[in-house]
Amino acid sequence: MSEEKIIELIEAGREAQIEFLAELVRLPSDNPPGDCGPPADRAAELIEALGFQVERHAVPEEAVQAVGMISATNLIIRHSFGDGPCIALNAHGDVVPPGEGWSCDPYGAEIKDGWMYGRGAAVSKSDFATYLFALKALRESGVALAGTIELHLTYDEEAGGEIGPKWLLDQGLTKPDLAISAGFSYAVITAHNGCLHLEVEVSGRSAHAAKPETGVDALEAANTILSALYEERKTYAGQPSETPGIGAPQLTVGLISGGINTNVVPDRITFRLDRRITPEENGGAVEERLRQIIAEAAGAFPEASVEVRRILLAEPLIPLAGGEEMANILCRRASQIMGCEVATGGGPLYTDARHYAAAGIPTVLYGAGPRTIEEANAHRADERLPLDDLANATKVIALSLLDLLSA
Repeated sequence: MSEEKIIELIEAGREAQIEFLAELVRLPSDNPPGDCGPPADRAAELIEALGFQVERHAVPEEAVQAVGMISATNLIIRHSFGDGPCIALNAHGDVVPPGEGWSCDPYGAEIKDGWMYGRGAAVSKSDFATYLFALKALRESGVALAGTIELHLTYDEEAGGEIGPKWLLDQGLTKPDLAISAGFSYAVITAHNGCLHLEVEVSGRSAHAAKPETGVDALEAANTILSALYEERKTYAGQPSETPGIGAPQLTVGLISGGINTNVVPDRITFRLDRRITPEENGGAVEERLRQIIAEAAGAFPEASVEVRRILLAEPLIPLAGGEEMANILCRRASQIMGCEVATGGGPLYTDARHYAAAGIPTVLYGAGPRTIEEANAHRADERLPLDDLANATKVIALSLLDLLSA
């Protein structure tokens, strides 16, 4: 009977949930630039209007600036049903800038054919709504539970999560026993890739293009280094992860800059690379290997100097002991509600979930969204969310929490 009541409450609150999400989408929270204190404050007001107490944890300015942001406030909503384990549910409210190519207002929360369009509608403001309305239904149902549910709503995932979930954990503001992080509705993600970002700066000596032999061509040296990296990339196809859904390691050079003018030998070239790390790999070993390749290639240009700086190292998410029951419950409830088999698997992205796992907290990803990031248009124009998936994911989360915390 309690299950039926919970589902009825979620259905009855469907329009309010959609409007709550729409209000969040209408709040620009682009990161960069990362001025995310004001949208967090507004989100807190919307949540308080639904009858919840919200803790606002503003991150100190020095820590915010260290990750290249302007402001950030983390929100915690806690509700105790009695003695028992604490389960945290984390989603992020910062988003990538909208970019070009939209067919509608990226902050309009327009609804077409049952889909909401807007930046953050799928990744991952949707799960602010999923988790909040699941908790709301449990609270209003009067069901007897034993434990505490916390919502961790953070605003720095696009900058690495260092001052979001990791900061909350490091500050001792939360000590959950289990964690669920934002995801999509048709898979329970138990593992995902890590990521390494390196910046490589090659310095030479400028010279007139009429006498290039009098300089040291930084671009020629950088080209040799890049060729060596691309040769290394060719070997990755033969190293696929054993976890379904993750695939092989990847390497992309996404940024490059340098040069003075067309008629000048370039004295400095800088590029940044992105290396995706599978759960079988170790981030430190991956970095050491790339640094070795870069140094060996640079050896062909002894007059040039090369500096390699680490920008980001996010270790992969690996399943921890104690998380299997949570994953199995989510799969069972998701299969029931979604009307198809929902199984565990891996994902090629890296997320804030890794911070909970790094703290020894068993963690999985599950939330509202279509089958793939491509279908959601995540991080590209016309990002969108099927509103049926929002309602169904809310039911899955609520019923899974019911199972996990039943008195």
